[in-house]
Amino acid sequence: MPRDTLTRDQIVDAAVGLLDDEGLEGLNMRALGKRLGSAATAVYWHVGSKSNLIGLAGDRVWDEISLPDLTTSDWRSAATTMATDLRAMLARHTWLVQAFGAYLMFGPRKARHDDHNLAIYETAGFTAAQADQAAAAVFTFVLGNAIGPAAAASLRRELSRDGGDSEKLMDAGMTEAKEVAAQFPRLRARLETAGAGYGAAPDSSFDFGLEAILDGMQAQLVTVTPKQT
Repeated sequence: MPRDTLTRDQIVDAAVGLLDDEGLEGLNMRALGKRLGSAATAVYWHVGSKSNLIGLAGDRVWDEISLPDLTTSDWRSAATTMATDLRAMLARHTWLVQAFGAYLMFGPRKARHDDHNLAIYETAGFTAAQADQAAAAVFTFVLGNAIGPAAAASLRRELSRDGGDSEKLMDAGMTEAKEVAAQFPRLRARLETAGAGYGAAPDSSFDFGLEAILDGMQAQLVTVTPKQT
């Protein structure tokens, strides 16, 4: 596709798709140009650099998170919806978790998400400073839950390079991990449970943890100093 027929939106959409398929390590202008049917130089002309492109792609996916109407939703339902949508978005785009530690990730879509997220906790009755703490606590909880799947996706891609059988190699590694874990009584007991997966979070762990966090916030609302008008 010639340079003058490409648009930045087309490039960013293609970059998100390539990142989903290949991860950060698979993104380069040559591969992206091939996906777009264009020269790598044309892609550079529109986005400037790989770092800038990753920032644009990273901001694009924040549109996938719902922004609940705070006039019709209670604060806990709204907080749960946004946290659940964030978790789902990070599961679809595992490269974003990697990108947080290597690139500056900001933009209007993320800013809109962050602003609405703060509004939830201010609507609940928290002060601005407490809303910052509440939003950060939930975000880091969700991010912590996203690290495992992101790391597994990255490892599978790494093990698949040069024709490797990633599933076979991961199964072999898990067998060794279980042998180590079996030396400890509580881990051994869980490994002996039917269907147990060592290192995997139990079913509903995310829901349990999020509810516990919001319960703690609800309890603190009793002692929150009323907002100054």
